[in-house]
Amino acid sequence: MSIIVQKFGGTSVADSQKILAAARKAIRAQQQGHQVVMVVSAMGKNTDLLIELANQITDQPSAREMDMLLSTGEQVSVALMAMAIQSLGHRAVSLTGAQIGIRTDSSHTKARIKSISTERM
Repeated sequence: MSIIVQKFGGTSVADSQKILAAARKAIRAQQQGHQVVMVVSAMGKNTDLLIELANQITDQPSAREMDMLLSTGEQVSVALMAMAIQSLGHRAVSLTGAQIGIRTDSSHTKARIKSISTERM
């Protein structure tokens, strides 16, 4: 069984209907015999809103805290995507990059991937 990675940007997951459409696309690929890994961005302009909030707090937010803040947008999307797939009668679990086994260097806001574990895929 081949692994397919499907990436959905913020516009593709901007609302519930778009999330459901992306979920259906992943389900179709799975039904064609592929193992599907979905990567989803924060919904719509959520990242821009989070950056704006950070800049209202401080004009020099630390890179580490920006990484932490911006990851919340992706966490919302990934949880909603798993719920969408489950609502369509299929199995899904949401995982963060760390939970799935993606390891990066420590260059906050511009980290490079060092390794990816496929055990949880």
